[in-house]
Formats: sequence, structure tokens, C-alpha cells
Amino acid sequence: MHIDILTLFPEMFDGVLQNSIMKRAQEQNAFSYRYVNFRDYTTNKHNKVDDYPYGGGAGLVLSPQPIFDSIQTIQDKAEKPPRVVLLCPQGEPHSQQKAEELAKEDHLVFICGHYEGYDERIRQELVTDEISLGDYVLTGGELGAMVVIDSVVRLLPGVLGNEQSAPMDSFSNGLLEHPHYTRPADFRGRKVPDVLLSGNHAKIDEWRHFQSLKRTFERRPELLEDRELSDKEKSWLEEWKNS
Repeated sequence: MHIDILTLFPEMFDGVLQNSIMKRAQEQNAFSYRYVNFRDYTTNKHNKVDDYPYGGGAGLVLSPQPIFDSIQTIQDKAEKPPRVVLLCPQGEPHSQQKAEELAKEDHLVFICGHYEGYDERIRQELVTDEISLGDYVLTGGELGAMVVIDSVVRLLPGVLGNEQSAPMDSFSNGLLEHPHYTRPADFRGRKVPDVLLSGNHAKIDEWRHFQSLKRTFERRPELLEDRELSDKEKSWLEEWKNS
């Protein structure tokens, strides 16, 4: 996978992309990235990338020309049109399912905006996906792009090392993840559940499923509204609801 990041502040990404799993993913050639400072594409003499909004109002709006020209340059060099992701509060809430969808692509472009917003023609003509991290506003799109990129790259083949890690993450199967324990088995009087020490993998799997469903029921019950429940899951839920 290759990722182009359109940003006025490329240095913000270095700490994220040059450490931990992101660094290892590059060393394994799982993905590459390039910063595109769209200020370099502006054609006005003052190198401005924003202007006052028509109709008045507070703040400045990103101008279409630098974004259009930088995207065009990327597309001209690409073998096929990339997915172009706009980070904005109005976008689709990011999810594990969206990360899995984007992880299937060969080429992604992230547009990181600033100021009051974007000229609407950027959204209408260039963008394939609009993503929001939640119902709040950040200073710019860089932080959002870092989160989405991390959630996507870690799903690429071989990046996590253990191929079972990603499918067991919270939200991957629609549920929150079950509790985890490690050594010592008894820490200050708090003991690891006996089933995890039993060596009975069928019982361990059942316990983990039970705990995952219970944690979802207690913390994020809305995730269960559209889930197709097995008979066993239904019986567990009825037991918790009546307790």
C-alpha cells in the first residue's frame, strides 16, 4: 500500500510513522508514504492556501486550486485512481469495519485541512470518503489522519506478526474484546480465572466469548442491536437482563 498525505504540517506525522508498528510495517515493505505539502502547489504570489468565505462569516476556508492541483499530480502518476479520504467532522464515523475496507486498497490519499473548512468543490469533485473521529472538532485533520492510517496499516498482512491479533481486537467481530491476563497467576491476592489455567481450549474459547459479549452488553449495548445472536448468546443476555 502507498499513502499520500496532503498536509501543511508534515512534521506532525514523524513521531507516529517513524516508530513502533508503523516503522516496522515500512521495514517490511507493507506500506510506503509521502508527504504532499499542498502549499507548494498554490499559484498565487503570496503562497496562500485559504481565503475568506463568500457570504461572510468567521474564519478562513481552504481554496480549491492547491488541493485540486496536488491531487491531479498524484493521480497522473498513479496506475489507477486512489481512494481520497477527507478528514472532517461531517464525515462518516470511523470504525473497525471502515479500517478493514480501506486496508484492501493499494493507494490511499488523505487530505488534512485546517482553518474553518474546505471549499465545497473539494468535497464534491475529489473526495471518495469523508471520515470523522467523533462529534468534536480538532485543530486540523492531521490528528485524524494519524488515527485512521494507524488503524488501516496494522491490518495489512504480516504487520502485526501474529495473524490472530487483529481478528480478536475489539469491534472486529462486532463485540468488545474479552479481558486479558498474564503472569503471575496470583498478584496481590487477585487471581487469574481458573479456566485460563486449565489448558482446555474449548472452555477457554467459550469463556472469552462469554466475557466479550458480557462486556459489550454492559458498556456498549447498542452494538448488539443489529447482531444476529446464537441461542447461547440469547440465553446469556436474558440471564443478564433479569439479574
